[in-house]
Amino acid sequence: MTNQTEKTCLKSRPFGRWDYLKITILVFATTGLWQSMHTLILPIRILDFAAESEKNTYLGLMTFVGLIIAMLLQPVFGAISDRSSFRMGKRRPFIIIGVLCLLLFLPGIGLAESYAAIFAIYCVMQIASNAVQGAHQGFIPDLVPEGKKGRASGIKSFVEMLGGVILIYIIGKFMDNYAAGVGDQWLWLSLLIPGVVLLICMLVTAFTVKENAGSGETRFSIKEVINSTFKIDIRMNRRFLWFLASRLFFFAGLGIIQQFALYFLMYIGVPDPASAAAKFLILAVAGMLIVVYPAGRLSDKIGRKPIAMISAFIGAFGILLIILSKDYNTIMVAAGFIGVALGGFSSTNWAMAIDMVSAGEEARYLGIANMATAGAGALARLIGPVIDFFEKQSLGTGYQVMLFTCLVFFIAGGMILMRIRERVNR
Repeated sequence: MTNQTEKTCLKSRPFGRWDYLKITILVFATTGLWQSMHTLILPIRILDFAAESEKNTYLGLMTFVGLIIAMLLQPVFGAISDRSSFRMGKRRPFIIIGVLCLLLFLPGIGLAESYAAIFAIYCVMQIASNAVQGAHQGFIPDLVPEGKKGRASGIKSFVEMLGGVILIYIIGKFMDNYAAGVGDQWLWLSLLIPGVVLLICMLVTAFTVKENAGSGETRFSIKEVINSTFKIDIRMNRRFLWFLASRLFFFAGLGIIQQFALYFLMYIGVPDPASAAAKFLILAVAGMLIVVYPAGRLSDKIGRKPIAMISAFIGAFGILLIILSKDYNTIMVAAGFIGVALGGFSSTNWAMAIDMVSAGEEARYLGIANMATAGAGALARLIGPVIDFFEKQSLGTGYQVMLFTCLVFFIAGGMILMRIRERVNR
């Protein structure tokens, strides 16, 4: 059976509201796990090994390497799953094995007795996680009928953010107790809960998602896949390259304000900067959750580009509010605008990527799309030394440079989309 015939058979099946949940529930767990890991568990766990003055360097090095692993391996695993032909389907074997490996190494975060050990365990977990994510991204182009992909992308973004917020809220309370020296059991609970959620979501995915059975025969060589994974015909895929550039700039702007919001709030003299930073995040997520699903659904009717462009400019407006007024309440309002921008952009931009992928290479292309996201995270971290440099020249200048950089990145993310000719046929 050819690749196109397989996809036609899959998409001829009725696709109801529960099918959206079946193909996206896994990202609830993976996003919740990694948001908790990067935001709470690792920063506090690293304090067990690193001096206070070196904690940012240790954490930055570890997470930067993780981003590089994601950039390099996720498209490779996606491409391998595109070419696989397992009897239970081409995506689920990678998801099952990857999640089991994640669960095997997750306790190592608690057992590690040195920075080198926790660094190595973290890297292995990144490899396993990107095997899961690389294959999982193929579900929407594989299974969702034309005309419903925007809605599916919106639901995916909604479920991702929901998983992150819920698990961070729970894990935050546990890790506060661990950081206060109340007991190691709080660390183990912080690792156990995301692990259990991940296992449940994997089992739901494995048993409810219906893929066409393959022949069970290998149809490719690993060496050939690795060599071809990052090859893109520039003349035939110019739209995709513009898409990658837009995604890079938008998420770099977002990453900067997320990464350095706490220090900025300290600079302007907010009484409780940590609580203020948490409120900033909650308001941003609230704004995102309000628009992420309707934006994806609307994009099925009017196209992806208009909504993605408007969203990027809304993000720029939110940053402009912060530049013009350092008032606390204004900053919180700006957080809502930035959240709306994230919701509208993430759902429609991902749907745009799905529209552009080449038949038979869906997961590879979507893995490459996520390279832009990982690259944006790395780019955002490079702004830190720039802020410090300008702060040494004149107090406050560094944060002005930071905000103007965010503004430029959001605008660039929207303007670049003008170079993409979108084919609206829904």
